[in-house]
Amino acid sequence: METTLRGRGKPLTITANGPVVIIGEKINPTGRKRMQECLQSGDFDYLVNLALSQVAAGAQVLDINVGMPGMDEVALMRQVVRLVSDAVDVPLCLDSPNPEVLAAGLEVAPGKPLVNSVSGEEARLRSLLPLIKERGAAVVGLIMDDTGVPSTPEARLAVARKILERASALGISVEDVVIDPLAMAVGTDTRASTVTLRTIELVARELGTNVTMGASNVSFGMPERPTLNAAFMMLAIQAGLTCVITDPAKLAGTIRAADLLLGRDEYAGGYIKWFRRSQALTREAAEAASEASH
Repeated sequence: METTLRGRGKPLTITANGPVVIIGEKINPTGRKRMQECLQSGDFDYLVNLALSQVAAGAQVLDINVGMPGMDEVALMRQVVRLVSDAVDVPLCLDSPNPEVLAAGLEVAPGKPLVNSVSGEEARLRSLLPLIKERGAAVVGLIMDDTGVPSTPEARLAVARKILERASALGISVEDVVIDPLAMAVGTDTRASTVTLRTIELVARELGTNVTMGASNVSFGMPERPTLNAAFMMLAIQAGLTCVITDPAKLAGTIRAADLLLGRDEYAGGYIKWFRRSQALTREAAEAASEASH
């Protein structure tokens, strides 16, 4: 199954038969003091540079979240989407639970963006799916409902079916729904990762949709988080993950290695491209540090 997104550049296809698509996560103020200061002050140079650096590191889609207490999120989303889409040509992923904020972003986003996200909760199904249909966007479906996050893979699969059925009833193609099985913290539940991995397998096999998730949730509260995140990412890709929301500077290498080892990267082209790009970025960083020291 193919999910096609577009920014100002060429279309991007998410599919189980191709390389995993990387969605850059860093344009989000949650837990990021520098981003919070940027949004509060209106000094958006940092934000634009963050968009450019994520694409340079391998992001093929950029997630945009401007959720901050006390801020006009509707105006912020509109402004940030315009700035980012002027700076890069990759598709955008608009991230907010607020329909008004999403509507503002969808008005100015070029091409065919991704919306992150709807869920099986009735209020969000009713408020967000019509907006997504009207705009012709694709959407991430979170596997949770009004009772919370199901504890078993089978129950999560049932929520995914519900989301697909409600989307289909409004005329949203199944290809335009990307399911998020929800990675939970393994530090508080040792079964958390296995439930998510089994859910990915079930969704891929039973529904055939594309699958996404945040890469770092599984390691929350644990030491040496990058090691856990990388290991979990490899397992998730093997289970059927087709796109991932992450920091490309940290996990692009792991993802491209998984593509190669699973036979999704013909003649290692993607892995070699990542390697050359990472070497170039390392040289640029070293040169910048040298100039700053003189």
